[in-house]
Amino acid sequence: MSDSPIPEPTPAVSKSRSLRVLLAGGGTAGHVNPLLATAAALRDGATGGDPETEILVLGTKEGLEERLVPEAGYRLAYVPRVPMPRRPTGDLLLLPRRLRRAVTAAADAITQVDADVVVGFGGFVSTPAYLAARSAGVPVVIHEQNARAGLANRLGARWAGAVALTFASTPLTASHGRTEVTGLPLRPAIGGLVARLQVDAEATRREGAAALGLDPAATTLLVTGGSLGAQHLNEVMSECAARLPEDLQVLHLTGRNKDTPVRTALEQAAGRAPGLLERYHVLDYLNSMEQAYACADGVICRSGAGTVAELTALGLPALYVPLPIGNGEQRLNAADCVAAGGGQLVADADLGAGDILAFTALLTDSSRRRQAAAAAASTGVRDGAERLAALIREVAAGGPGSRAGDANDRADADGTETQEHNQ
Repeated sequence: MSDSPIPEPTPAVSKSRSLRVLLAGGGTAGHVNPLLATAAALRDGATGGDPETEILVLGTKEGLEERLVPEAGYRLAYVPRVPMPRRPTGDLLLLPRRLRRAVTAAADAITQVDADVVVGFGGFVSTPAYLAARSAGVPVVIHEQNARAGLANRLGARWAGAVALTFASTPLTASHGRTEVTGLPLRPAIGGLVARLQVDAEATRREGAAALGLDPAATTLLVTGGSLGAQHLNEVMSECAARLPEDLQVLHLTGRNKDTPVRTALEQAAGRAPGLLERYHVLDYLNSMEQAYACADGVICRSGAGTVAELTALGLPALYVPLPIGNGEQRLNAADCVAAGGGQLVADADLGAGDILAFTALLTDSSRRRQAAAAAASTGVRDGAERLAALIREVAAGGPGSRAGDANDRADADGTETQEHNQ
């Protein structure tokens, strides 16, 4: 587990006022959760932050940020959603005009908060923020959560003062500024769990198990395909349920309204596996994932950036089954952990009962499980939010590469650069 000291707080940009930050990101939880964790760290006086830091979040009216940002107590400014057409249709002709409107909205937000620095987390919200900041001469900090960088962050990295990475293997650097592996800013519930486990792991495990009706003394496998579930994963688990180790406890989160087939399969398998129904627990959804993580010894799951970052921060070995769509970033997200021995990786199409049984055999072997847990932890970062906040303060204060890029490099917002605006 990486626990290097957090850099010393950098003095505020001006002695007469506190730091002012525009945070750009939205659409999905993968963008919004790290953004909110960073916002909290910027104001956390215990880790070098300033409670008086002025924060404005740039998002859309369609994404999760519309609800989550105000609930967290931050102001939200809006930018029009400008998706990048994937095919040469009439929408492509409208792109320059739409993007200009979005850049104007982002520029207004920069002016509204009088930003010292703009911080982007990728996606279509970030591109207009990066372009507006460049035009205004405001330094930019980029956080890339995936092992394969999106187009928005690849564009912004050309002039960013700093690029922060979740994974060391991500091939993205600040062309003229600083590149640093900060890890992923953990959402507060998971950050709190990490802290509690360090203080009293046994008590934390008992609390999590009690909340879920589990036996805290039993080796526990958590199975989850995310909030929507993973149909193939559910099917394979059902297929091999009767052959799972008899001393293994399972918590299977199937995804909303996908639990009935799994329950039916378990009832059918119960005759071949005495006690199966008592040790195999099924829920379709769980709001408090930290409870499940607290008492898990290993996880079978997808390999989104957030999932990998949370499991490695917690030191939980995993069998990663990447989502079989997208640009392949989920496979890459798990690569560092798997290479270290903290996880196993199998393609969704190849997943079979043998993979499940091999992983559960590892979990029920205490020596092998401890080795895998230590390997997972060796690639994890517990203090990603604090590291990113420290980097933001440094860039805002005029640290190395804070206003990277040359005016002669700058492309017009209508130029070909802006075609790479959507992640």
